[in-house]
Amino acid sequence: MKENLVKQKLINKQPVLGVLSNSADPTIAELCGFSDLDFYMIDGEHSPVTTAQVQDIVRACEASGITALARVRSGDPKLILQFLDAGVMGVMIPGVTSVAEVEALVQAVKYPPVGSRGLGPVRAADYLLGSMSQGEYVQYANEQTLLLPQIETVEAVNNLEALCQVPGIDGFVVGPRDLAMSMGYYDGPANSEVRKVIAGIVETVLKAGLVIGTTAATGDQARALIDRGVLFCLNSVAGLLRSAAGDYLKGKEPAGQPS
Repeated sequence: MKENLVKQKLINKQPVLGVLSNSADPTIAELCGFSDLDFYMIDGEHSPVTTAQVQDIVRACEASGITALARVRSGDPKLILQFLDAGVMGVMIPGVTSVAEVEALVQAVKYPPVGSRGLGPVRAADYLLGSMSQGEYVQYANEQTLLLPQIETVEAVNNLEALCQVPGIDGFVVGPRDLAMSMGYYDGPANSEVRKVIAGIVETVLKAGLVIGTTAATGDQARALIDRGVLFCLNSVAGLLRSAAGDYLKGKEPAGQPS
């Protein structure tokens, strides 16, 4: 298993910026890596990406020096196992609301004695042909694997202090759009009440000594979040393309007339 550079940066209190991608094309991941982003998160929830395609996407990430992560659509331990066995170095799980769910995620993501993840001769373990012994690999994998449940509902917010006490998690990522919907604000997360709740989430998670992350549509937004202690910032591939295209298309606009 490779060193998880994103997790190491987060441990060192350094910000990481990356993208959530619903593309099954490994070339997109490779391009993101050569663009110096920190992580490429495969979206296994809102996308047609299959577990059979994950392995090639992870290979593209490794070739271009970007850390491969994944949003797995559910807490099904066998599904999580397939993503991790393919070489994904961390998972973000949507829709988590209870302590029992978070504890189950730790069991799915971590090998014994921390969890109950099954071990096989798979890519993540160098097919058990690498230089590490089995014991060394199991310990190293537990240290390197990143686990970030998502906070997306009012119920999760109400349970957040208890969720932060579950051993084995690295932090949480706020899903602002779904959180706004859960709060009854269907036009998006810009509402002042939603922003207030998100600020409270950030404060609670940081107080617990954990990583907090959320979405950042622009570099300015990312900088503002980082100033507040939010070290894990993600955009989408589509969002980056749209903003870059908008900047590029400004070249078509006529120059201002001299006064």
